[in-house]
Amino acid sequence: MPCWASRSRPWRTGASRWAAMKTAFWVSAFLVAYIYVGYPLLLAVWARLRPADGPRSATVEPHGLPYVSVVLAARNEGHQLRRRLDNLLSQDYPADRFEIVVVSDGSTDDTPRVAARYAPRVRYLPLPRGGKALALNAGVREARHPILVFADARQRFAADALRRLVAPFADPRIGGVSGELHLGTEAEGGRRGEPRDEGVGEGVGLYWEYEKWIRRKESAVASVVGTTGAIYALRRAAWRDLPSNAILDDVLTPMRAVLMGYRVVFEPAARAFDMTPADAEVERRRKTRTLAGNYQLLRLEPRLFVPGLNPVWLQFVSHKIGRLVVPYALVALLVSNSALASAGPLYSLALILQVAFYVLALHGATLALAPAVQQRPAREASKAPATLDTARSRVPKEWMNASLD
Repeated sequence: MPCWASRSRPWRTGASRWAAMKTAFWVSAFLVAYIYVGYPLLLAVWARLRPADGPRSATVEPHGLPYVSVVLAARNEGHQLRRRLDNLLSQDYPADRFEIVVVSDGSTDDTPRVAARYAPRVRYLPLPRGGKALALNAGVREARHPILVFADARQRFAADALRRLVAPFADPRIGGVSGELHLGTEAEGGRRGEPRDEGVGEGVGLYWEYEKWIRRKESAVASVVGTTGAIYALRRAAWRDLPSNAILDDVLTPMRAVLMGYRVVFEPAARAFDMTPADAEVERRRKTRTLAGNYQLLRLEPRLFVPGLNPVWLQFVSHKIGRLVVPYALVALLVSNSALASAGPLYSLALILQVAFYVLALHGATLALAPAVQQRPAREASKAPATLDTARSRVPKEWMNASLD
């Protein structure tokens, strides 16, 4: 072999590695930019140029409102169930047109006694502990009416929430409706005496506003790819029993309705209220559970990943699957950028910005936007344990609202 050919091998190897790093950098940068900037811009343009027809609203006359069953699954919620039932029974909705079904998932507190006080307006169904999914299945079987509304014990509804939530069902194309969850203060329905980490709350609140904007645009062009677990409704004809281990009923259920040919829309006028997370650990566990549920969708409903079968395939992949990829793209972006730091001013600047971002996330409490910035790396980092938990079949079983993504 000529000696010049032998000498060229290291150069070729180095050039190949250099090209691989550049490819990794630009692919990762594109993925992150598309998920958090490109996709929202695409939705904004799409909603403006080719919006879907808006759902036809129901008449405001009481006799024109549909019959509704509110299904509330609970486990050891006696301490807040009374206030929740008072809130539901005070809805601006004809009393003879809605019922409340409380399903207890093996509660060991005073949940049965509290629910019994509200009979016959509230029907109570005790079950041995089997998880939220089985409780919801039982609640739907017990329900009598064609429109199902799902609620949790912790949140509160605005007085007109039920009326607003079910109005779009006047349009037979609508199979599901998501209300809007407002994260706020004690006065808006939170729990008294609970210490809060304001930095965590502000970060989650800003992210949630971004998420709701995405849902508005998705609803405008076709269907949302997930509902708000605290307040959503489904046409009974679109309901299918949940697997016993289902984590995200508020994603799996509406997406099944979409696969059946229905639209699922976002109705911001149907408002529910909740407190922001108490601290970073609560938010981390909730987020881990949410991401584990998103991974679980791969197994439970593979049709969602087939373009010809899923009418909102682009939205689903961009909104749900893309966010599962982001943490790995961020790692690849940082590693490849570090290797390319000397390749030119563009790469040097990109590395400086990345390092500054992570430093700010750790030590940026003095800046006004620090809470929101701090939450982004933590939110992405929480996806790693979710991946491991799902792979090991160690999905969290505790009852927790997991609807903010």
